[in-house]
Amino acid sequence: MTNSVKLVSLAVAAPEHVISQKQAAEASARLFGDRFEDFRHLARVFDSAGIDKRHAARPLSWFDERHGWQDRMEAYAEVAGALFVKTATSALLQAGLEASDVDCVVTVSSTGFTTPSLDAQLARRVGFRADIERVPVFGLGCAAGVSGFAIASRLARSRPGAVVLFVSVELCTLAFRLDELTRPNIIATALFGDGAAACVLRSGENGLAEVESTGEHLFPDTLDIMGWKIDDGGFGIVLAQSLPPFAEKELGPAVDGILARNGLKREDIGRFICHPGGMKVLAAMESALSVTPGSLDHERAVLAEYGNMSSPTVLFVLERAIHAGLPERAAMIAMGPGFSASCVTLRRTA
Repeated sequence: MTNSVKLVSLAVAAPEHVISQKQAAEASARLFGDRFEDFRHLARVFDSAGIDKRHAARPLSWFDERHGWQDRMEAYAEVAGALFVKTATSALLQAGLEASDVDCVVTVSSTGFTTPSLDAQLARRVGFRADIERVPVFGLGCAAGVSGFAIASRLARSRPGAVVLFVSVELCTLAFRLDELTRPNIIATALFGDGAAACVLRSGENGLAEVESTGEHLFPDTLDIMGWKIDDGGFGIVLAQSLPPFAEKELGPAVDGILARNGLKREDIGRFICHPGGMKVLAAMESALSVTPGSLDHERAVLAEYGNMSSPTVLFVLERAIHAGLPERAAMIAMGPGFSASCVTLRRTA
């Protein structure tokens, strides 16, 4: 089918600064231990998170001081911009395309913002045409790797032959708060890292996989599960303890509904490719999707090496799944603020 959309290429990248989990735990103990009486109890998450290291936009010493919006957004513009260029250029090179071939760029990011948006600021540097269609998306959080991919694929399907570039870039570590003596802030400090991914989508092309279907599910009355609490100091993390049990109970029926709307059922999926939000969330997803405990191995490997990078993380997992060999049909799944679940099914092309 000429209007079937293919994933033509996929590139991932992370910032140069590397912080081991041991370094993160020691720095957190130094910064919070004497000021937050619950820290000793919460600090166990550094050992149980399943993370060995993560990449960061700034060196470890940067986090010793408080930073306001100006510092955070200047760092975001610099590093997110560099990662945008790196991943976009790599994805286009893999696809055998030039930046001037791109008809539409979809960019997702929830950890910083610039106006004009990143795609406009970097258009000349990357080499986009003046008539490029730009779709910057903010606020989808961890779900955006799948939701944004779905948006890009639908745009590609609606415009046969058009080259659609999808870029996901997140600098979660810039949201670190010295002034937030809360459980969610400590959990976030143990979990999150920075990274980016980009891919090219196009209809009627050979590619790494065919995008078969997309779908979303927005759970009612769940605004308090995940998100940002924005104040004068920056982004403050909202991360409810109820997330893993909620996912275990509600994700399966939501995914079943999405698949059913596309004429599929869970048994049709050879592998789930999931956003690894954390070890507890991964275990909950395995239970919810009725897969063997521990079988989400690419997810655990990415989590160990990079931490939870928010939206691009699932694309890091997808890259590994492609290299390992996709089954006949796979399903990418991510959950994020809303609270929501996103699903994209992919079919093997070779």
